[in-house]
Amino acid sequence: MTIADLKAQNCIIFECITGSRAYGLALPHSDTDIKGVFVLPKDKFYGLEYVPQVNDETNDTVYYELGRFIDLLTKNNPNLLEMLNVSEEHILHKDPIFDKLLPELFLSKISADTFVNYADSQIKKAKGLNKKIVNPMEPARKTPLHFCYLTHEQGSIPLLKWLEIKGYTQEKCGLVNIPYIKDLYALFYDSSGELGYDGIVSGPNANEVTLSSIPKAEIPQTYLFFSKDSYAQHCKKYKEYWDWVDKRNEERYANTASHGKNYDSKNMMHTFRLLDMAEDLLRTGKIVVERPNREELLKIRAGDFEYEELVSIAEEKIALIQILKEESDLPDAPDLGAIERLLVEIRKAMYH
Repeated sequence: MTIADLKAQNCIIFECITGSRAYGLALPHSDTDIKGVFVLPKDKFYGLEYVPQVNDETNDTVYYELGRFIDLLTKNNPNLLEMLNVSEEHILHKDPIFDKLLPELFLSKISADTFVNYADSQIKKAKGLNKKIVNPMEPARKTPLHFCYLTHEQGSIPLLKWLEIKGYTQEKCGLVNIPYIKDLYALFYDSSGELGYDGIVSGPNANEVTLSSIPKAEIPQTYLFFSKDSYAQHCKKYKEYWDWVDKRNEERYANTASHGKNYDSKNMMHTFRLLDMAEDLLRTGKIVVERPNREELLKIRAGDFEYEELVSIAEEKIALIQILKEESDLPDAPDLGAIERLLVEIRKAMYH
């Protein structure tokens, strides 16, 4: 099913604006995120293909099927708990039956944990971006040649350095296995090129070193070790980095580059938003979606603080939240039996 199908069949029972506009943290260029809840048509629900979620290509608009929505609420998913607490001005559509989903049915001490866990994931994302900014990858992936080392005097020397010193080319080298020693090879060199060695690698796209047929009378010049694990790690990091470059949000990346702090400040802003919401919940028993400290949070987004300073403050907040959780009157967990009965009641009403 598509979003157009949901609307054409009147399946949507709730729809609201979420994200930065609901938090009161939107900037002029901010996207408008929309989330909603739908009930599958009766034949679809009882059929073989249950549809838990429908979204657009950018995931800026997402609708959850009622069962999936309530399941995530029982797990105290912060994004969905927020949907039950958005201000009236951000609600685009609400069927009266949706009013049965009262926030207090789902809020518990687990909610504080999930908000803290989400905040921690934002810290890690910000740090992950820091690693990518500080350690960019060259456009050209390294080859196995960069991970080969030769015995040299009482130590070792990188293959490429050795070739440079010798004035050799890798194409005129030949390798043979050393029995019983993994990834170690005897290296021969044919300056004339008449022996037809196959080189150390077969070409620029090779992922392994190449073996050659070596006449028995030939004497190895040295011994070569191919650090295969290091090469595999490089290939993994190379792919991750350029996938990130391909998919990264250019506006957020430009913002990070402009403040020069080498971390994703938007991630850190959301870290503190989530921690503040967890603290509010434990103090008041309610989730406050629209943040009263907009200016403070936008300063974090603008990169006015050092990464280490923000992490230190976040750790203090998390410690406070753990104390507040012990003192809170919230239940330890949602009443799953009551929630299940409510889900059945809503289904029956919708399908009647």
